[in-house]
Amino acid sequence: MYTLNEREMCTIQEIKARQILDSRGNPTVEVEMRTQKYCAIASVPSGASTGTYEAVELRDNEKAYGGKGVRKAVENVNKILAPKLIGMELSDQRKIDNIMNELDGTKNKSQLGANAILGCSMAYARLSATCENIPLYEYIGKTFGFEPKILPIPAMNVINGGKHAGNALDIQEHMILPVGAKSFAESLRMGAEVYHILKERILKRYGKSAINVGDEGGYAPPLNETKEAFELIAEAIEEAGYVQEVKPAFDAAASEFYDGERYKINERFYSSEELVDFYGELIDTYGIISAEDPFAEEDWDGFVLFTKKFGNKIQIVGDDLFVTNIERLKKGIELGACNCLLLKVNQIGTVSEAVDAASLAFKNNYGVMVSHRSGETCDSFIADLVVGINAGQIKSGAPARGERVVKYNRLLQIEEKSGFIYGNINVANIVKY
Repeated sequence: MYTLNEREMCTIQEIKARQILDSRGNPTVEVEMRTQKYCAIASVPSGASTGTYEAVELRDNEKAYGGKGVRKAVENVNKILAPKLIGMELSDQRKIDNIMNELDGTKNKSQLGANAILGCSMAYARLSATCENIPLYEYIGKTFGFEPKILPIPAMNVINGGKHAGNALDIQEHMILPVGAKSFAESLRMGAEVYHILKERILKRYGKSAINVGDEGGYAPPLNETKEAFELIAEAIEEAGYVQEVKPAFDAAASEFYDGERYKINERFYSSEELVDFYGELIDTYGIISAEDPFAEEDWDGFVLFTKKFGNKIQIVGDDLFVTNIERLKKGIELGACNCLLLKVNQIGTVSEAVDAASLAFKNNYGVMVSHRSGETCDSFIADLVVGINAGQIKSGAPARGERVVKYNRLLQIEEKSGFIYGNINVANIVKY
């Protein structure tokens, strides 16, 4: 317990929100929270390919910034949340998250905005760690009953498609995972080397315009078919000498190419059953070890069928399907859909609820991959989160662009100071590295 003086130093004295820009040049919410002695700042990410059931990101829908301003969310922090939170001790993450949810009063945070609430929740966690003079990952572990000890495998988006790029690729993210590295630092090096070799191959084959990058730092060459993207990645991995260490993966974001009945890839239509076979060919040909959102967010049957066929061979990740929501995750567990949760804190809107979803996944032998959003900031919060809950996997884009590498660089710092082991033990029995 704090002494009287320590209590004063670890009591919220001031909360100030402001509108800043994210990595796409769109407004987002930043929250500054202060005690008498300490200060913490947190900024909220934003997605482009979003699930229907995500918590509501409050936008102004006015002329400024094409309707994407967040002045209302900022005002909700400064005029509604701040007066209720100022004076509270930094002692109970769940309590403060619950208070904010009660003030909002809706299931999806549509009244105050998940972006307003999350900014305060993240700032509170960071300020609490500062007051306790411990790293943020340690505070998260201590608060939610984890013993941090694992550095994550990075899932790097190296070729962009879908809503993240201006090419004809329907599948949104073509990724690499350095699963065979011996440390996080080595995994980052391997990923960066493959990324740069890939750049040279794309440059030679498609010209300078093809090495422009998408929202998450991956290249966006003028490709027409998914197989072309995986061929390029396979060639780059082989040239780098990491055929055993670095494996391909993808995020289909299939809701984006689903018309309610069929899926359209490469100008061809597929039923759910046919799409299972299409993915199966990719898995067998390219050694893919992880598939995210291979079906649309309401195609439970497609997910279940795919999981039955490939769930003992690869990792199957639910993003738009689960949206970090416990109720949807429970349904997936009951049906046998997926074997891994993609965890995005802004999908649910508080740190506590995000960790609760992760805990439910772990209890049911699901893996957890902590993820960034396509619209990011230079806040490294998720790097500490992934370590704090021992998730063992982080998705933070290509090893390029400041808002992406700030997460990776933070993990280098954690590895250097902590001596934690590298690797994902949570899905070790699913994906045969």
